[in-house]
Amino acid sequence: MFETYKEDIKSFMDHDPAARSPIEIILLYPGFKALRSHKKAHWLLKHNMPFLARYVSQRSSRKTGIEIHPGATIGRRVCIDHGSGIVIGETCEIGDDVMIYQGVTLGGTGKDVGKRHPTIESGVMIGSGAKVLGPITVGRNAKVAAGAVVVKDVEPNSTVVGVPGRVVRIDGERIDDLDQIHLPDPVMNAIQSNQNKILELEKEIENLKEQIEK
Repeated sequence: MFETYKEDIKSFMDHDPAARSPIEIILLYPGFKALRSHKKAHWLLKHNMPFLARYVSQRSSRKTGIEIHPGATIGRRVCIDHGSGIVIGETCEIGDDVMIYQGVTLGGTGKDVGKRHPTIESGVMIGSGAKVLGPITVGRNAKVAAGAVVVKDVEPNSTVVGVPGRVVRIDGERIDDLDQIHLPDPVMNAIQSNQNKILELEKEIENLKEQIEK
């Protein structure tokens, strides 16, 4: 248990350039506190103490602004940056080394029963304000851009942007975990592709005109 505690601290130190010391993370970081409280709540739920589990989770939610249902399964070295406004649903499953920014919702659609919330595989980054909804899977090492709304499965090593979320591959290479800005824009890419095609057609028309005049 002490090893996982040290791992969690190191994860925050590695992902947050503003973190100056382990003691700062332990005492002042709401994301770290929320994850530690969730471990207690999850343990209580697994040992048939649902009321106490909910009490711990709601108390943590009031203090940190991060709501994690006791039933959610969260892996190792998960990092929540800032964290205000994050909601993680009951049947959500989160793998190892996942990075979650403020305002993220890992929720349900209101139409599903049983497994109602997403599965987030290891190495995923979820940007600020993103919404991942329903019993879908976000594949290993994928990235969900800030503000994206994801309602379909995301393949591993890919990036999702926009509303609704569109998957864009990045030549099999991951972008640095802390960069939520320099992500591909599929709409702009489509516009640029159309502009290039128009230029090609204009050149062909000019060539035809020259041939006719000759």
